Amino acid sequence: MPDALPGLFLGQSDTAQPENLLFNRANRHGVVAGATGTGKTVTLQIMAQGFSDAGVPVFCADVKGDLSGISQIGTPNEKLVARATEMGLTLTPRAAPVVFWDLYGQKGHPIRTTVSEIGPVLMARMLNLNEVQEGVLTVVFHVADKEGLLLLDLDDLRSLLVYVGENAERIGREVGNVAPASIAAIQRALLQVEQQGGDAFFGEPALKLEDMIRVGLDGRGQVNVLDSTRLMNSPRLYAAFLLWLLSELFEQLPEVGDPEKPRLVFFFDEAHLLFNDAPRALLEKVEQVVRLIRSKGVGVYFVTQNPADIPDSVLAQLGNRI
Repeated sequence: MPDALPGLFLGQSDTAQPENLLFNRANRHGVVAGATGTGKTVTLQIMAQGFSDAGVPVFCADVKGDLSGISQIGTPNEKLVARATEMGLTLTPRAAPVVFWDLYGQKGHPIRTTVSEIGPVLMARMLNLNEVQEGVLTVVFHVADKEGLLLLDLDDLRSLLVYVGENAERIGREVGNVAPASIAAIQRALLQVEQQGGDAFFGEPALKLEDMIRVGLDGRGQVNVLDSTRLMNSPRLYAAFLLWLLSELFEQLPEVGDPEKPRLVFFFDEAHLLFNDAPRALLEKVEQVVRLIRSKGVGVYFVTQNPADIPDSVLAQLGNRI
């Protein structure tokens, strides 16, 4: 029976009954919403550590630098102890098993992937390209596939743009017109990404997902904290990276149906950055991944100030709302 399964304790309701999130329903996804100061970060910490204690690995982005506190043993104050006693809880502070990651490799393990794995849709989002420029970028990726050219880092992509520009007439006859102005616009956008430090994200060795989906010898799931304090200065890179990670999970993990508990829980903080000015193709990709990744045993939780930040088509997929 579902009621007999353990759940994640979320707090006490007005009726003095405990509020629990059942682990066998945690892959129904969810949203944590509230104004600044209402406790979204603390809620995220409680959920992350609760999932970890249950043996579920967690991935979350530390946008403001305060989420990383779960790596340290907490010190309860008098008010917290009194509140816990009132709720019938026994506090046993301990640190979560945290591993830090950083796209720039400065405050955690570096994360890298190749340009080919990112794909033209996410790369266009990252570069803030318009529809015409995105079409040219798609042609560039097509040429790379057809002619067996490697796209590992931004230098490879820049070289391929030069190659396509020099052979625009021949390529245009095969797959459509390639305007020099669009090539130049993409090259300028690449320069901006490099100046923001985004080139550190592209290259080899690429990230292996099994490095994040780990359970320790004590049975607790690894909490992967992405240091995003600097990354937030490049919101499109932030959104594109997290969506790429979701897509990789969807493509690589096998189907498991509805497990008793998730194999991974993914928290997407500052969720509005994913959807702001996002083209329809990207929104469709987000909706598809969120809808289908549940069967891979992955729970996705969006954290934002207002649920209206999330499109209705995606919000409809979120079964747990806090």
